[in-house]
Amino acid sequence: MVQGFKMKTSEYSFTPFKGLKEALESKRYTFSKKDTIKNKSDEEIFLDAMADVREIKEFRKIFPKKPPMIKPSPVRKDDSLDILRQIVNGERKIRLSDTGEYIEWISPNMRKDIAWRLHQGDFSVQDYIDLHGMTLSEAEEALCLFFREAIKKRLFCVKVIHGRGLRSPRGPVLKEALKRWLQGSFKKWVLAYSTAKDCDGGLGATYLILKSNPSVSPLIKGRNKMGYRYRNR
Repeated sequence: MVQGFKMKTSEYSFTPFKGLKEALESKRYTFSKKDTIKNKSDEEIFLDAMADVREIKEFRKIFPKKPPMIKPSPVRKDDSLDILRQIVNGERKIRLSDTGEYIEWISPNMRKDIAWRLHQGDFSVQDYIDLHGMTLSEAEEALCLFFREAIKKRLFCVKVIHGRGLRSPRGPVLKEALKRWLQGSFKKWVLAYSTAKDCDGGLGATYLILKSNPSVSPLIKGRNKMGYRYRNR
């Protein structure tokens, strides 16, 4: 062992972190009250965040698409006032079939156009009965006798005059009763009925087609003009 040998510190010692403390101290940043986020407004915070944002010039040439043009729907002319004026001036007739007083019915085995043809007056009226001035019981009894006689005579088309009840405080009592009877006790004798045409009683009268006449055969579904039944192919 060598005694008395002493290494010189200045020539042989290695201290790589010497001066690190001084360097860190020099880089330390102390926040002032002005730099705290708490004292900044939302707008200032946003401006700070966007400080390094730069515009992309290429995007200047990109234009947003225009929304499609929506054409306004054409304004439809309201003709209701013109129609009303024509009706008031007598230039246009009211279609009875468009009113609430119009009535019609056909038996299920009858052709669908029969009710309209009946209303138009395509079938000649062979007899009629006037119920004006009768009570309900009198009118029902008179109708029963009328239908029986008409069927005996094999009449095809008849007319019942019942009125509209315009002067009655209870309204068209006879007309409403007739509708009930035609769907009840008298239904067995009737194939179709419809409001009479305007010049033949209009809403105050009703045309009826009776069952017993052979002339109804061509009007029934599935029969030809000679009255023989056939099948649709």
